[in-house]
Amino acid sequence: MKMLVTGGAGFIGSNFIRYMLEKYRDLEIINLDKLGYGSNLENLRDVDSDRYSFIKGDITDFELLSEIVKGVDILVNFAAETHVDRSISNPYTFIESNIIGVYNILESIRKYNPEVNFIHISTDEVYGDIEEGSFKENDRSMPSSPYSASKAGGDMLVLGYGRTYNLDVKITRCTNNYGPYQFPEKLIPKTIIRAMKNLSIPIYGKGDNVRDWLYVLDHCRGIDVVINKGESREIYNISSNCEKKNIEVVKLILKLLDKPLDLIEYVEDRPGHDVRYSLDYSKIGELGWKPKYSFDKGIENTVQWYLNNKWWWEPLVDERVLHPTPWKLRW
Repeated sequence: MKMLVTGGAGFIGSNFIRYMLEKYRDLEIINLDKLGYGSNLENLRDVDSDRYSFIKGDITDFELLSEIVKGVDILVNFAAETHVDRSISNPYTFIESNIIGVYNILESIRKYNPEVNFIHISTDEVYGDIEEGSFKENDRSMPSSPYSASKAGGDMLVLGYGRTYNLDVKITRCTNNYGPYQFPEKLIPKTIIRAMKNLSIPIYGKGDNVRDWLYVLDHCRGIDVVINKGESREIYNISSNCEKKNIEVVKLILKLLDKPLDLIEYVEDRPGHDVRYSLDYSKIGELGWKPKYSFDKGIENTVQWYLNNKWWWEPLVDERVLHPTPWKLRW
């Protein structure tokens, strides 16, 4: 069995590749990644297998995609621009990767390998925010940022191509991931790194924004279930029902690091900041999946990983991590 993973040098993609290679001894994985700002081959430095290969390339390169797609059985697309702050400053790259890139993947499948099992990795942010209750897969999309709008556009292309051309496509939408190898400008690693350096911890607004936190290995397990048990042209939410305010997450990290709460600095909120995300994962639960990691255990693992792996994150720490209000920067 041969699998193509696009965007496999990023945070979730690299964890997924490692997980799948360890679980399936008859699986061969090709990792296609352009090595943009959020990708890092160091994420996979411990993967030494004759069943793994890397190709540097972009999903916007149709000719390259078409050649690779011809020989694979499964395609999992992680490749995307994902950072909301960046999308506010420079929306175009998000349209290019998250819509045009997805179009290129679908076209290459349609023309050269229409039997491939295609899993498109999306986000809870396409639904927008919700004050009460949890979104189900058939709820409407109401994105709040250029990032989430571009992801919603990619999702619609996947569903449209699936129906029109009878392709085997599936979409997963996850809540906020955390864990090893997450790019340092995201909330949890940024908080850990800044606290270790005794720098202030910027919190948008009052820190009351609520996110459902999903440990990355639980997400990988969920994708695996959808690959093997999911129905074609269906969407599957993946979450952990572990909702916490951003300020709660930051305070817990400071406690684990034995750092004072006065490191917290409240800063101007970013435009269009969603108040709360929440997903109902009962649909994938019917396939036999449920989260294994509690937030307390997952965040302890994550903090310890960053403490033990300065070699990985120190070269990545720059103005994106050190600036208190990154959405104001020009990237």
